[in-house]
Amino acid sequence: MRLVILTGASGAGKTTIAAAIGRQHGQEIDVFHKDSIGVPPIQDMIHEFGSVEGWQKAATFEWMTRLSPLLTEGRSILFEGQSRLSFLTEAAGQAGIKSHACILVDCDDETRTRRLSIDRGQPDLANPDMMNWAGFLRDEAAAFGCEILDTSNLTLEEAVDRVLVELWRQSV
Repeated sequence: MRLVILTGASGAGKTTIAAAIGRQHGQEIDVFHKDSIGVPPIQDMIHEFGSVEGWQKAATFEWMTRLSPLLTEGRSILFEGQSRLSFLTEAAGQAGIKSHACILVDCDDETRTRRLSIDRGQPDLANPDMMNWAGFLRDEAAAFGCEILDTSNLTLEEAVDRVLVELWRQSV
């Protein structure tokens, strides 16, 4: 088993960490981004899946089904994307993935606001709904006993190193 999953709200740093690992360790670790399958407009999510949460759950199940055969080949995989830990656990189980590690990539609200507004130029995402989503994921991570990687005061290199430790641990 060599699957590590990074989840978290927008602006926490999960995509940045995953991209850096892909650049530095792409020969040994396959990196997948949930959003690479496309993110439909909210109206389409609601129409096709009943809600944004329904789309998120369906996309999570689709990804775990895609990743399962790669894991049986012995590949090391880092997967990143926003998803509830309950969806990730259920989807991994249904896909026959017996073992995986989830890391909640998180940051404080001030850091998230700066990253979304200034670094990414998406100030519309730095809203109370995003901060509430981050809080929900934090609470869910605590309930699941999931590691929380607070990137508020970490360098990218420090965050990458922490995720690599988990990837190497999963490879043993």
